[in-house]
Amino acid sequence: MKSFAFLLLATVIAVSAMTGLAFAQESAAKTTDSSAMKLVGAGLAFGLAAGGAGIGLGYVGSAGLAVISENPALQSKVFIFIGMVESIAIYGIVMMFIILGQ
Repeated sequence: MKSFAFLLLATVIAVSAMTGLAFAQESAAKTTDSSAMKLVGAGLAFGLAAGGAGIGLGYVGSAGLAVISENPALQSKVFIFIGMVESIAIYGIVMMFIILGQ
């Protein structure tokens, strides 16, 4: 408990000592360029599509393995569903390139 209080006090002192440096800096030049928003949009398009595809692939993959273990004849249909899930990530990559190309 004593070491936690000391660590907390040291952290508060260190942070309060550095805030003066942050406020002493000059302000950044204002830009009207929308390239920053393009990068944010492209990152969100790719990141959310890839994350959603990963989650979907986890569900489809686990269910597909369960189906294949019971009936191996359905393996081709499972691969079709996996391809459909992977296409979501490909669409996200395409949208990222469309956003960055503008």
